[in-house]
Amino acid sequence: MSQAKPKSKSQTPTAHKVVVIGAGIVGVNLALALQGRGYDVTILDRGEPGMGASFGNAGGIAVTECAPIAMPGTMMNVPGWLMDPLGPLSVRWRYLPRMMPWLLRFVASSSKSRVEQIAVELAALLNRAWDDYDPVIAKAGLADAVFKKEGAIAVYRSDASRRGADYEIDLRRRNGIKIRDLTRDEVRDLEPDLAPIFACGVMEEDWGRVLDPYKIVMGLYKCFLDQGGTFETANVTDFVYRDGKPRAAMTTSGDQITFDSVVVACGAWSKTLAKRLGSPVPLDTERGYNTTVPYHDAKLSRMVICADDSFVMTPMEMGIRVGGAVELGGLIAPPNYERAKALFAKGKEALPKLNAEGGTEWMGFRPSMPDSKPVISKSPKHQNVFFSFGHGHLGLTMAATTGRLISDLVAGSETPINMTPYRINRF
Repeated sequence: MSQAKPKSKSQTPTAHKVVVIGAGIVGVNLALALQGRGYDVTILDRGEPGMGASFGNAGGIAVTECAPIAMPGTMMNVPGWLMDPLGPLSVRWRYLPRMMPWLLRFVASSSKSRVEQIAVELAALLNRAWDDYDPVIAKAGLADAVFKKEGAIAVYRSDASRRGADYEIDLRRRNGIKIRDLTRDEVRDLEPDLAPIFACGVMEEDWGRVLDPYKIVMGLYKCFLDQGGTFETANVTDFVYRDGKPRAAMTTSGDQITFDSVVVACGAWSKTLAKRLGSPVPLDTERGYNTTVPYHDAKLSRMVICADDSFVMTPMEMGIRVGGAVELGGLIAPPNYERAKALFAKGKEALPKLNAEGGTEWMGFRPSMPDSKPVISKSPKHQNVFFSFGHGHLGLTMAATTGRLISDLVAGSETPINMTPYRINRF
């Protein structure tokens, strides 16, 4: 078991000890927020910090995305998903039996009344994102060097496809999202390297991006260590109970890491640990693919969302990242990089100067709940256990807000929003 030792311990030996299981963007933000309240915090992870979905995601601070994945009419799309292995949302046939309970809940969440309510509940988190990130960014000294708040544009191939998005765009506007329509000429003026195939678009004004998601995690992680935090490489498999409460994390190496409180925040791997702690949860994974190519001739000034084909293109420090789509296939099946190639082909159609030379393909696991809402919750079984996972496409976006809210729950403080919609036992 390797261990990164802090430079100095700011907490006293008798400080309340919190273990955070998971060293992705959510876990590191949780650890920083808990440190800010004076807790003695240790992060545990089976691998190195920031090397999961936090490493290769699309880099969007997607504060406008309060519409859930399952929208009215979703049921009509399921047969197509099963037939097209390279489509925007696909299901691996072999995984379908295990995925069926999740899919049934997913479809149930797509009724108009549920979608309207979910959008309100997601917006309550998203509308706080920048305010909660600002002090975290300042503390870690990241600032504008890696965060850009310049909006994103979503583009449509026809006026008809834009009209087909009317309900979703209206839903977001009704929840406080600033979106303005763009003509064909305005799209071209904003991003002249795009192909002339887009009839119109919308500007999502509060959207942001990061120049390198991994550098964000590592910048926050360094801040955590500098403030006295501890990291241990440990694969947690179970918990040791004393006096009826979980009091230590048990690892595959046989170690027992004690705590006063524990937060499960290990993304797609949280389901097993939540069940061990008495809270089974319908968590599954959306496998996301992308290709990142160095800069050659193609240029973008902001994120571009190609709405008709469900992918995004992000200008980053290392090049342009083309990715998106959803594959439902669990944690075990090997990657199908034909999906990354199909996405990149669509990207080249949208941005003809894209050059695949020197590109790298990647696949990551997005931990997702059927109703698109994360779990940010106290345990209904144990007063010293907390859960934070299931952020889907929005982990980077919601991480600082999630950290703030979990620190409030651990401290027993009043939270700035109603936490009932995000409870682990809502299904």
